[in-house]
Amino acid sequence: MILPKLTASLIIATLALTGVTYWRASAREAAALAAHPPTGSFLTIDGLRLHFEISGSGPDIVLIHGASGSLRDMTFALRDRLTARYRVTVVDRPGLGHSDRVSEVSLAAQARAIKAGLAGIGVTDPILVGQSYGGAVALAWALDGGPRALVLVGAASMPWPGKLDPWYRLTSTAVGRALAVPLASAFVPQSYVSAATAAVFAPDPVPLGYEDWLGTPLILRRDTLATNTAQINALRAELVTMEPRYPGLSLPVELVHGSADTIVPLAIHSRPLAGLLPNATLTVIDGAGHMPHHTHSDVVIDAIDRAALR
Repeated sequence: MILPKLTASLIIATLALTGVTYWRASAREAAALAAHPPTGSFLTIDGLRLHFEISGSGPDIVLIHGASGSLRDMTFALRDRLTARYRVTVVDRPGLGHSDRVSEVSLAAQARAIKAGLAGIGVTDPILVGQSYGGAVALAWALDGGPRALVLVGAASMPWPGKLDPWYRLTSTAVGRALAVPLASAFVPQSYVSAATAAVFAPDPVPLGYEDWLGTPLILRRDTLATNTAQINALRAELVTMEPRYPGLSLPVELVHGSADTIVPLAIHSRPLAGLLPNATLTVIDGAGHMPHHTHSDVVIDAIDRAALR
């Protein structure tokens, strides 16, 4: 009798935890959307809705955000410093922010969707500014043709040694995602998110008001977490296939990278990439971390201006 009772108790406990997890995750997602609704407009390409903002006048610039975030990362401070002399478009990458996800999570699929969508609103020959994972999307776009120039800020660009951190290893399988993503969405506290944000900026401080502006609860939505983990887990294999093609990119490329970046290390990514690209300039910011578009924005804006002139 003991075993059947224990089994029944475990089933009841599992169902209860599943129900609480679903309820709490749903409630947190509703609150996140209410607090941080779409700020821009939507365009539709092949049934995919992309959320974007466009402002300013002048040559076209497209700002592509990194992993986990949304266009709000680019509109916190950088975008408004460019609109006096550029027409600036910011977009939520597919599956993040308020954009629909594409059936394929690859860099190339994201680049094609953004490129085709923005072409429909007249943005056809832009300078691409990509930060972190967004820099990899910009490189995939360039390999397919189209941009006038690239500005890559702390960009993931080369295959790296070793493995991803435990969260991504856990969510690299369908079973892992099914178990871990709902639990994280429901129960990860804001203090953990704040600590993770501080680690991404380190050794630089997180700008005052950044977390509130970014809308970090949007990152914890189940679909967003699942999309982001799938994109990151696929990234290294994609960079392996892209690396041999880099020497064929003749367009101007400005690389900006912090010497103290531990998220996307300079020595693994931008420094060797600069040696592969025939028309690249590398600017290293001594002591800067992974987010120089916030912490050293003057350097990034100078690189954008150089790309425009080149």
